[in-house]
Amino acid sequence: MPGQDEQLTYQALKTMPKIDLHRHLEGSLRLDTLAEIAREHGMELPADDIESLRPYVQVTNDPPSSKSFLAKFEVLRRFYRSPEAVARITYEAIADAAADNIHYLELRFSPQALARVRGFPLEDVTDWVIEAAQRASQACHIEVGLIITLVRHEKVELARKVAGIAFDRRDRGIVGIDLAGDEVNYPSHPFRSIFRQARELNMGITVHAGEWTGAETARNAMEELYAARLGHGVRAVENFEVLQLVREREVALEICLTSNLQTGVVRSISHHPLLDLLDLGIRVTLNTDDPSVSDSTLTDEYQVAVQALGLGYRELRQMILNAAAAAFLPPDGRERLIQHFAAIVPER
Repeated sequence: MPGQDEQLTYQALKTMPKIDLHRHLEGSLRLDTLAEIAREHGMELPADDIESLRPYVQVTNDPPSSKSFLAKFEVLRRFYRSPEAVARITYEAIADAAADNIHYLELRFSPQALARVRGFPLEDVTDWVIEAAQRASQACHIEVGLIITLVRHEKVELARKVAGIAFDRRDRGIVGIDLAGDEVNYPSHPFRSIFRQARELNMGITVHAGEWTGAETARNAMEELYAARLGHGVRAVENFEVLQLVREREVALEICLTSNLQTGVVRSISHHPLLDLLDLGIRVTLNTDDPSVSDSTLTDEYQVAVQALGLGYRELRQMILNAAAAAFLPPDGRERLIQHFAAIVPER
């Protein structure tokens, strides 16, 4: 492919220090852990062994669509059976990121999803994630920020309660809030006051938009919800005015290549607008989304970018520095992160 760097072997990409800004805890469960939790709690599963369970929780031969992708979570959300299970899943998600040489991770989660199967208090499951994340961060030598996800297709009152839990814990590692869910049928404007409060509290704001719908949801995320980052946001390319707004506001796009292919956002990787977005000066970042559902690591995502899109070292480095500049940290923390990666991923 044009622009491909012959030195960018898989091992070279794996050892490259990386940042992941868009990773869902609920899509980061190890399959062997699922089997162990199921045995411990006597769970009835659609399959008895890991390989037979795989098609229910991981994209295998599924047709590309958001429906088939999201169906995996119908099974995955059943495994939050105890405080120990929630803590273990959190710890392992962070350990797996560290093993992929990710130095800075922002891990997002929905307290509603973690609490629902057993009716746990939302505050408690949030604290279990925070405590496990702190332990994993220290043990695995990885910096971690947590993002709490609100859900479009659930009641605004519930979102307000969950946001309040995030706001109360912003000095304990909760660095931002996110809005996810059905962007086709549920608009963003009912959540505006919640995100206004987040902005007043100087919390990071990211919104899933411009993924399953066109560019207009990306515009709404920026204008109504004050989004500093867009989860995916790839369909902003469909409207020049929206793309200009993204560039003028220096809004970062959290691109997830494998996920975009599996959910049918792009017809093929070769049609992905990542390279065009980079060429237009958009603040593009590269991320995993749901590594266990997609059966993909961040190194795998980098390899796809190199082999299928022809990106080279310079473009990968730029996306890493973009991610550092878009991290939900105080200004001095972002500058420290930028300098850290500028030094350890040097120009060639």
